[in-house]
Amino acid sequence: MAREKQGEEEEEAAATPIHGDILQTILSCVPLVDLVPACHVSKDWKSAVFSSLRHLNPIRPWLIVHTQSTSHPYRMTSHAYDPRSHLWLEIEQSPIKEASALRSSHSTLLYMQSPSKFAFSFDPLHTTWNQVEAPLAWRTDPIVALVGHQIIIAGGTCEFVQEQLPLETYDLRTGTWDTCESFPATLKDSAASMWLSIAVDEHRMYVSDKSSGVTYSFNPSTKTWDGPYDVRPGNNVFFSVIGFVNDRMVVVGLIGESDDVKGVKLWEVKGQMSELSEMSEMPNELVEKLKGQSPSLPSIAMTSAGDFAYLHNPSDPGELILCEIANGECKWGSVQNSVVNDATRMQRLVFTCSNVGLGDLHEAGAQRSGNRRFRMKNMVN
Repeated sequence: MAREKQGEEEEEAAATPIHGDILQTILSCVPLVDLVPACHVSKDWKSAVFSSLRHLNPIRPWLIVHTQSTSHPYRMTSHAYDPRSHLWLEIEQSPIKEASALRSSHSTLLYMQSPSKFAFSFDPLHTTWNQVEAPLAWRTDPIVALVGHQIIIAGGTCEFVQEQLPLETYDLRTGTWDTCESFPATLKDSAASMWLSIAVDEHRMYVSDKSSGVTYSFNPSTKTWDGPYDVRPGNNVFFSVIGFVNDRMVVVGLIGESDDVKGVKLWEVKGQMSELSEMSEMPNELVEKLKGQSPSLPSIAMTSAGDFAYLHNPSDPGELILCEIANGECKWGSVQNSVVNDATRMQRLVFTCSNVGLGDLHEAGAQRSGNRRFRMKNMVN
């Protein structure tokens, strides 16, 4: 009888549901992508999921590394790093018809262009693509940005055209292209995206010369430029890029010379683009990781969203530097770019950064009619 009673007690204990703080603690250790099905277990589980995300282990912006072969059919793959779970995931992407070279000028927009078509994607996971007619002017290496409901294409070069190419905007609501004032004369000689750093907020596109720090802003609603502004932190900064972190414009600058980098610092742009305030300096050991195997560090690239900025060395992107800005403090870290290998060194790499939520993961999974779109990679750091 005692054994039977003990067995009944064990069965009853096993059937007792996990709830409360214990459940929230367990869910805080579960990768974000696996919290989507957990929300459908019960109302209590759904409540526990959101409570764990709110109080214990919040969602953090994902870095997404897109690779594309440089020849037809331009096969693409995407891998995402989730700093909340410290995991890399492979994102299954649908083939894109009439694909061409994959590019991105700033953190949230991907695009491809050909003489007849223009394709773009701006959803957080870039699983949805839109194709429209090409803009009027064909150009190579332009700036492409999304501000509000308008896509902006500016700059670039065309060997058949001597004068400066017009700026064009595509209205997502009306599906029409429009032209307006081109670049300010100061930026005419550096109109390609390789020379310019781009940042956007809800109302404007900001364009900054990476060498001089000369910066302008463009308002697509009024189709006007404002500036110039000087966002170069000092004469000892030889290269800088801009971006938004926590809705604040920041500047990341390389100090010294390309073959003798003395440091990497981060500044906040305050006031009417008239004041710079130093926020933090990258630890020396992370500067060395950023250099990688390269003998010099002539440039740096940044992608950002929410309170995260991801930095990498374009010529050796094997190590990714993370900077989380919260409560006025900068927390630095690094993660190995597990996407980079011998095969990808011959491919095009494009970086984006997104605020990915449970709704985005659910929608992306639903597009596969129940099939799993995300796959964990053996890339835990």
